[in-house]
Amino acid sequence: MRVVYMGTPAFAIPPLEELLASGYDLVGVYTRPDRPAGRGRSMEASPVKTYALERGLNVLQPASLRNPDAHSQLAALAPDLIAIAAYGRILPPEVIGMSLGGCVNVHPSLLPRHRGPSPVAFTILEGDETAGVSIMLLDEGMDSGPVIAQEVEPVLPEDTTETLTDRLFRRGAKLLVDSLPRFLQGDMVSQPQDEARATYAPRLTKEDGEIRWELPAESIWRQVRAYHPWPGSYTRWEGRLLKVLEAVPLPGAGVDAPGKALPLEKDGPAPVGVAAGEGVLGLKRVQLEGRRAVDAADFLKGHEGFLGSALPS
Repeated sequence: MRVVYMGTPAFAIPPLEELLASGYDLVGVYTRPDRPAGRGRSMEASPVKTYALERGLNVLQPASLRNPDAHSQLAALAPDLIAIAAYGRILPPEVIGMSLGGCVNVHPSLLPRHRGPSPVAFTILEGDETAGVSIMLLDEGMDSGPVIAQEVEPVLPEDTTETLTDRLFRRGAKLLVDSLPRFLQGDMVSQPQDEARATYAPRLTKEDGEIRWELPAESIWRQVRAYHPWPGSYTRWEGRLLKVLEAVPLPGAGVDAPGKALPLEKDGPAPVGVAAGEGVLGLKRVQLEGRRAVDAADFLKGHEGFLGSALPS
């Protein structure tokens, strides 16, 4: 079985690991081109590229899969199957139809819920009690192809997009290699998605991270977790960006205007809170622009004027 793998970030490594361990012939590993990173803007390879090169795999980094040269390069690999996990490129029809086994994608949601580029963030943002991973066949739509297999994963109260994504792709890696042989032998039949139940998780922007204090504290808490590590959740204080890295929702009487910083009980779950539209958001860890991240108690020691201040909403 000649397999071409496509993936880019660190959490796309486990499916590649499992395919290698299961004896598939990895004839090519596609990943995004190197990008400038850091203050020096030096070119940085993707985690999948670094992993693949360390194992002597054939790495390919076309800027696009939509031109004839890219099609010829892929066709020359003669793949029986294309496996994908967070590649970061939309595959054109010419590529989707290039392998006999089709294009199999590891998608971190229980499709048809949360199609699109931000499924894990929206799983947390919308308060889903369970997440999951789907092994699906690509078609020309957005994550709309038939599903081969699914597994459910609980969403933990402390989960962020980072921790949940890592767990889902590790589970998806196992599910991929468990289901592929049965699917390819015809023992598993893919199931079409129910379009009536489909939801969409759009791409996030930096502006999405600004906290709206008029929302319920529970919603803001979910945002803090959903937007970690990117785009982050932030407010502004004294003209500087203040990132909220960890928080906890607390009940409140609602007598204070949303955005007002309040002292909380010393032995409570957080030393300071901010009034929300419903309840109080307890701040546990923050980062003021130009400073390192600190516990909220340490932040208060150096910024006593924060208490009683009004944060914009």
